[in-house]
Amino acid sequence: MSQNPVEMMTARALSRRSLFRAGAATAAALGAGALFAGTAAAEGAGIPGSPYFDITKPSYDLFRSKMLHESHHVMQGFAFDNVNRRLFIVQAQNGTSGDDLCVSQLSFSGELLGSMHVNHAGHGVSLGVEPVGTASYIWMECDADGTTTESRGTALARFKFVDGGTPSVKKFLTGSKNITCATDPVYQRMAVRRDEGGRMWFSVYPLAKAAAGDFSEPLAHFPQPALSTSGVVFQGYTILGSSLYTLDGAGHADSADIDSYVTRIDMTTGAVKERAITRAGESLVWREPEGMAVYRTADGETRLFLGFGSRSSVDNVNRYANLFYKNVLVG
Repeated sequence: MSQNPVEMMTARALSRRSLFRAGAATAAALGAGALFAGTAAAEGAGIPGSPYFDITKPSYDLFRSKMLHESHHVMQGFAFDNVNRRLFIVQAQNGTSGDDLCVSQLSFSGELLGSMHVNHAGHGVSLGVEPVGTASYIWMECDADGTTTESRGTALARFKFVDGGTPSVKKFLTGSKNITCATDPVYQRMAVRRDEGGRMWFSVYPLAKAAAGDFSEPLAHFPQPALSTSGVVFQGYTILGSSLYTLDGAGHADSADIDSYVTRIDMTTGAVKERAITRAGESLVWREPEGMAVYRTADGETRLFLGFGSRSSVDNVNRYANLFYKNVLVG
């Protein structure tokens, strides 16, 4: 079998030291001064400390300017099947009111391999993937609360990805508000983000228990910290070990207006440890942050991926997907 392009990339600094050590001590807090306000205590005793990404390090390209199945809508969330080496990206469907989504499967060089429509689903901010043998099961929002681009899911859907097929959906956590999820392919966990009492909260579960419908005992449960930066646009999140990472920022025509940030949160406490601006893909036209995911290569390098949408020109209706990654682990 030919080797995937992502596996053939030259390993960057710390690539051989990025193998996880079970039971590693909780990473020390970085920097001084409060970056966030309003952080509440977390219930995170079920998650031991683990290595974490240095989000201040440079980002590297996986691919740029690739079109998904739906040409006129920007990419949203994405996730990797770390067992079967697959990549999935979600976006809105062409010619619909906004809540109908499409999941595209891409090669690691960005070529379209397949797609699947999921109607009346929501916005697609984040999604997860669960490998089951040779199959990839998608986790994402469903049962949108409206029929526009502002609509959000009210339950989680789990279904087998079948190119061109109709999803056979099993639903979980029905009756939720603004719910999404993300998966940790290394520690086999799933994070759920949803509105609880007017504020966004994160809950973390063993992936196997979630697939069995057991959401009774979260490993962690904490409110999303309030950013000290004004005008923040939340654009995605993912988890690895004891850390949760978020991406925020808006799209701009001028690369001088970059305002996209990556943030690392300690899930054992709910506290922010670091926040850093990212200039990944800063030369892209109408660069907009869209989604995050974790992937671990066959040779053991663990990567934090950042997604960005772009255009060929400001006025062009076509939208393109771009993926970048960081690969320096601490601890």
